[in-house]
Amino acid sequence: MRPFPTLLALMAAAAFGGMAATVLTDLPRQARAAEPAVPAPAGVVTSGLPSIGGQPLPSLAPMLEQVIPAVVGVHNTRRVQVSPFGNDPFFRRMFPEMSQERLDQSLGSGVVVDAQRGLVLTNHHVIEGADEVSVTLSDGRTLPAEFLGSDPETDIALMRVESTDLTAIPLADSSTLRVGDFVVAVGNPFGFSQTVTSGIVSAVGRSNVPGIGFQNFIQTDASINPGNSGGALVNLRGELVGINTASFNVRGSMAGNIGIGFAIPSNLAGSVMRQLENSGTVRRGTLGIDTQTVDARIAQGLGIDEARGAVVTRVHEGAAGARAGLRTGDVIVAANGQRVDNAEALRNIQGLQPVDAPMTLSVLRDGRTIEISTRLTELPRDGASYDPRLAGATLSDLPEALRRQTDRISGVLVERVEPGSAAARNGLRAGDLIRAATGGQFHDLAGFRATLAGQPDALVLLVVRGGRQYQLRLQ
Repeated sequence: MRPFPTLLALMAAAAFGGMAATVLTDLPRQARAAEPAVPAPAGVVTSGLPSIGGQPLPSLAPMLEQVIPAVVGVHNTRRVQVSPFGNDPFFRRMFPEMSQERLDQSLGSGVVVDAQRGLVLTNHHVIEGADEVSVTLSDGRTLPAEFLGSDPETDIALMRVESTDLTAIPLADSSTLRVGDFVVAVGNPFGFSQTVTSGIVSAVGRSNVPGIGFQNFIQTDASINPGNSGGALVNLRGELVGINTASFNVRGSMAGNIGIGFAIPSNLAGSVMRQLENSGTVRRGTLGIDTQTVDARIAQGLGIDEARGAVVTRVHEGAAGARAGLRTGDVIVAANGQRVDNAEALRNIQGLQPVDAPMTLSVLRDGRTIEISTRLTELPRDGASYDPRLAGATLSDLPEALRRQTDRISGVLVERVEPGSAAARNGLRAGDLIRAATGGQFHDLAGFRATLAGQPDALVLLVVRGGRQYQLRLQ
């Protein structure tokens, strides 16, 4: 039995959020001297720190002294009109107290990732709808932040602050994370600034988290609570491995942490950040195919043994899938080495890739598995590219978070309509959901493009607006 190394191991466990109970016994000095020293985990500093029995106590403090100054509080301020009549002069004169604005404020976290350029990463949901955003540094200074762009689908946002003495956290290669690696979360839960919690990596590549778009999460048992969103998840070297974004509790996030938290991997956050810095938006590639989840009935009909994968139901002409040789009836069971169990998994893998990203598919065809390689392409978003009668409209696929809520929602979203444009004259409005056209129903932009490929003389759109369906005949 080795009581002293066990004592050190328990102390190390306490350093990472565990609870240790120690019993000190009188041991002969010679026996203790004979015990070999227990090395601390990589990145945990022991030299020059307090010790017991000549053995140094492991501590995260030296590493955190470098990390904490790079984690900031993010303040979101929104102006809310108290009354819908607040802009009416008569109403303002008669009821001045009801015509004032109310300021709604919320607090999250952020991470300085480039000190020279003042770049700060946070979550999209932390700054969503903000009229003003500011950050508070660990030394108490509050600085205004410039919004550079955000991506709701991955919940990443990028800001910039002006300062000459910032501290940044270097980004690690999150693909090297393993289940069981120690990690530390730093943020501002419930407004308690610079709070540190620790734990391990519970899982990687986690998806199917409700209410969130494209997913490839790190799961951790380090406590992540409201206010931690946008904060840092670091390894024991003080490198950024993830951006904390959500926690799971069946009673709701405000009920507190139960050891299931999620962070966006640093590799994904870095890729999105580079696009946001360059253009303010994120461009995604697509295979340009329609798929359906393989269930037991479909598997039997296709003559395959296992009911899993995404069966190709349509290949859109000119798209990446068509150029690669995909056919209707092909069953995609893996993409870029990642298992594909259903149509949603394939859509998620595509959504995490930028335009022109390579993709290798494992496909079941005629009783054998083949490999097909291609590069993802981007579909245009301007309405004129689909039909001249849609000129002036900006189109997009539905948000992935919305698709995950129900399989019954499909179509194309109208993001913007230029005043006086052909689309505006034809009655389209921002926020409209186009469910079908003269050529039939479709799931996304690729399907919409295929439906309008022949540019029909009579074009009728089925539009959902304000919970009601309308037919618009375009001239």
